[in-house]
Amino acid sequence: MRFLLVILAFDFIIIIHELGHFIVAKLSGIKVEEFSLFVGPKLFSVTIGETAYTLRLFPILAYVKMEGE
Repeated sequence: MRFLLVILAFDFIIIIHELGHFIVAKLSGIKVEEFSLFVGPKLFSVTIGETAYTLRLFPILAYVKMEGE
């Protein structure tokens, strides 16, 4: 149980960290192609403006894909 809580806390920190990248990129005028929660195959995706917001299969990590990466 403790291991699961550690993983959830780690995921929360990573999601907040990547959200910071997303916000700074948007405020700086950098095109954000995708903001994804978790990794692996896509489960759900919605595109708003120029950004695709996705939810992926494996509940670990998160990432922001910016133009040129």
